[in-house]
Amino acid sequence: MSKAKKPPLSHNIAFGLVVAELRRGRRMSQDKLSEASNFDRTSISLLERGLRSPTLDTVICLCRALEIPYSQLAVLIEAKLEQLHAQEKPQPR
Repeated sequence: MSKAKKPPLSHNIAFGLVVAELRRGRRMSQDKLSEASNFDRTSISLLERGLRSPTLDTVICLCRALEIPYSQLAVLIEAKLEQLHAQEKPQPR
């Protein structure tokens, strides 16, 4: 019996999109972010694609590496979630 892959949860997608946007805005490669946060590049890639859920330790390390307060990251993720949910709603005809 093969396991069907579950689609990433929207909060993981939102987290990943925000991290990728912040990283690119700082002109950092995934390699540079991985060095600054002490995670391997594959982990950064999985997080950015929403395929891995971050632990609190991971979030804090990424905040430090990206030089952003945790509270600001949370606000950005919430805004991205709202944007994603708005895109999912059927548009009126």
